[in-house]
Amino acid sequence: MPIVNRVADLHSDITGWRQDLHAHPELLYEVHRTAASVADKLKAFGCDEVVAGIGRTGVVGVIKGRKGGSGKVIGLRADMDALPIEEANDLPYKSTVPGKMHACGHDGHTAMLLGAARYLAETRNFDGTAVVIFQPAEEGGAGAKAMLDDRLIQRFGIGEFYGMHNYPGMPVGEFGIRPGPTMASADFVTIDIEGVGSHAARPHMGIDTVLVGAQIINNIQSIVSRNVDPLKSGVVSICMFKAGNTDNVLPQTVQLRGTARSLDAGVRDLLEKRLHQVVEGTALTYGAKAKLTYKRNYPVLVNHEKETGFAASVAQQIAGMDRVNTDLPPMMGAEDFSFMLNERPGAFIWVGNGDSAGLHHPSYNFNDDVIPFGTSYWVKLVETALPA
Repeated sequence: MPIVNRVADLHSDITGWRQDLHAHPELLYEVHRTAASVADKLKAFGCDEVVAGIGRTGVVGVIKGRKGGSGKVIGLRADMDALPIEEANDLPYKSTVPGKMHACGHDGHTAMLLGAARYLAETRNFDGTAVVIFQPAEEGGAGAKAMLDDRLIQRFGIGEFYGMHNYPGMPVGEFGIRPGPTMASADFVTIDIEGVGSHAARPHMGIDTVLVGAQIINNIQSIVSRNVDPLKSGVVSICMFKAGNTDNVLPQTVQLRGTARSLDAGVRDLLEKRLHQVVEGTALTYGAKAKLTYKRNYPVLVNHEKETGFAASVAQQIAGMDRVNTDLPPMMGAEDFSFMLNERPGAFIWVGNGDSAGLHHPSYNFNDDVIPFGTSYWVKLVETALPA
């Protein structure tokens, strides 16, 4: 079955919603305008229940099918937040907020799920309940966990979760998915180094924290190359080096910050253990002190096998058998939908965004041609999972 006809009719409306969201980006939990707009639309669509303020600023809409005998409840999730990036695009709907833009397509995700909610509230051609979930703070704020901690599952009786994300470089009209580990865990690494400050002309009178920091960065790279099984995946990246205030003083302290990622719980444990050893040992070699703070953030996103097969079959209804990749390679990016999949079975699928700039790039833009495919996927997922 191709794109749903009614969804095709709604394309221009959904595009308008998407572009309005794009012009008014909001960060993390401060998505007040976005959440209010979502809630107003869900109420106008005739959802049976609309609840705002879940997980601080999340919004949930409940849509009951014409039949309720199955008692089955599935959750469909979209993310609402933008990124602290200055937009480089010249668009009629370019971001109106300096230093903020929708550089990951969450405007498209939200708009497509709103389109599906409108269709499902109109037709109700299913047996059970569809819960549409609009989540804040996916970009580093663990909004999914906040909604779960606010009893999302218990309040709405959700038995399965499904999520979707756009994929730059994948042709429009195609989907990709895989069972098992699909996206990496992402943990925060902070390294505070203390030495002895001194004049740059007399380094022998101090302990050079810049040198220590550089050696720590170099030595950290041996963890993945020499401690992680070559058949498994891990990556440690130091992305910030904060040191000094002038060009002729060796600073007393230095701070390094970065991220550690893996697709396996055992590798995750190994990275944390070896980082402590390498950081402290390297500092000691130079007479300095170093403290590693390792903060676990998003867990590995693991697609459940049965639900992944089901999601792929739904995508094939929309796109055709040959346009759904069921063995998409795993990736080291992270996604807090993993928290939801740790609580209930479900699957996370990718939909092609065409030849666009990459995610988190200042020239990225969600492709509005994707809307009929993504929205139809949501509609058919509900109607297939909850047959009337």
